[in-house]
Amino acid sequence: MDRIRFRVGAHPINWVGEDVKEHGEHTTFEQIVDDMRKLGLSGTEAGRKYPTDEEALKRELDRRGLQLVSQWKSVLFTDPSRRREELESYRKHAEFLSRFGAKVISTCEIGGSPQFDPNLKGAGGGVRRLDADGWKNLAEGLNEAGRIAKSMGLTLAYHHHGGTVVERPEEIDRLMELTDPEYVGLLYDTGHACYGGADPLEVLRRHAKRVVYVHLKDVRKPVLEKAREDGADFPECIRRGVFTLPGSGDLDFKPIVAELIAMGYDGWVMLEGEQDPALYPPYEFAERALLYLNRIVAELESDSGNARQEEIIGNRKG
Repeated sequence: MDRIRFRVGAHPINWVGEDVKEHGEHTTFEQIVDDMRKLGLSGTEAGRKYPTDEEALKRELDRRGLQLVSQWKSVLFTDPSRRREELESYRKHAEFLSRFGAKVISTCEIGGSPQFDPNLKGAGGGVRRLDADGWKNLAEGLNEAGRIAKSMGLTLAYHHHGGTVVERPEEIDRLMELTDPEYVGLLYDTGHACYGGADPLEVLRRHAKRVVYVHLKDVRKPVLEKAREDGADFPECIRRGVFTLPGSGDLDFKPIVAELIAMGYDGWVMLEGEQDPALYPPYEFAERALLYLNRIVAELESDSGNARQEEIIGNRKG
């Protein structure tokens, strides 16, 4: 079996909710990064509890041997009147990430999303799907943002995401078709792929050449099915516990990990759960996920007839 080339980190969303603010509201930045260090992880995204002062953030991450891998960037490229403003904001975000040595920018269009679009909040209803002009504006904006990112040594990683205009498999396909692969990569997210109605493994295989960043997130399928029946929106699905960390839900990650290894993926893989930390202790579930992934790697080594078993991470630092 080919050698594992990707690195494993964790998203702070396991400890503190981003879309459901009450989740982990009293959790501190120090608790999050200390847990990551104890888990032996080496990468993190920035979250809402992280210091906004760059010197303080760098000092605290360096103390724990953590690399800042990325940070979410919302964009409103579907509104062409905001293009210049959005690109300037994107440039500033890219400059920030480049100063930390990050290589990817997690990017998501929020126009048309009842949860994220500032023009629609409180309006109710489902996602406002894009028409032909909307797709054109989005693709053009992303290509321009991708050029900005590339000029700073970064890659735009588009995050297909539940509750947005790019969540379904056909929407992921269309976005990849309309954007320039030189400037726009894909943030492949197993949980959001499933949420959007896709087979996560099929999405990975179909767009392997565009994948520049990975989020591994599990799904409790019975919970998702019941939420769908009840007409629950995206935040309500999070509150109900639709998402969890790998190994605690119903997705099979063995073929996904095997595919990542086979394709020679050498970027970051971030563990995500996005569940209530009061009900699902983040450290415990992250540790369980790491044991699960290491077990998968051992099984893949055994399946290939190779006696060498390589842990993807897990050397405790504390």
